[in-house]
Amino acid sequence: MLSPALMEAVRLLPSTELPAYTYVPGCDCPHPYRDPRGHSYQRKHPTPRALTPFTWAENRSYLLALDYFNYGFYWESHEEWERLLRATGNECLSGKFLKGLVKLSAAGQKVRENSIHGVRRHAASAGEVFADIAAEVGEEHFCGLEFTLLQFAADRAAQLTYKERFTNGNPVRVFPFVIQPIPLPLA
Repeated sequence: MLSPALMEAVRLLPSTELPAYTYVPGCDCPHPYRDPRGHSYQRKHPTPRALTPFTWAENRSYLLALDYFNYGFYWESHEEWERLLRATGNECLSGKFLKGLVKLSAAGQKVRENSIHGVRRHAASAGEVFADIAAEVGEEHFCGLEFTLLQFAADRAAQLTYKERFTNGNPVRVFPFVIQPIPLPLA
């Protein structure tokens, strides 16, 4: 589900602590993994389970990346989705879907880097990926997310004018939407 930015995103993994800052290459904040002051320095990341359309709701890496994205941690969501993509594989539908999410989070990162060309390129590419997968799947939803809304989000991200400068590590949401999965049926 896509929600306006004024609405607060629902945390999918509320017990997981969000990082103290979001990393922006070229800013004063320390690199999360390489710098001893980094928010994830020497932190071991367990190997994620592959993402499937049937087990997405139990996939911690997927849900964590959605939380990161919705709360303005674009670099961290990009990294989490990349790790999940490596575990899932590039060529399956889930892997292709993850590539679209990686590109959408890269667009958010490019806003922070003040690269409007990068924002538009990554967002447009994400929209194309989502359109291709939607045509291949033939259904409205995949891994809990609605294709129409993902394509709208990517198109919206590519068309916005970004005037505000984001130079520090404050995790401010830069897009006027959040990406929320469809509600799960109660067991």
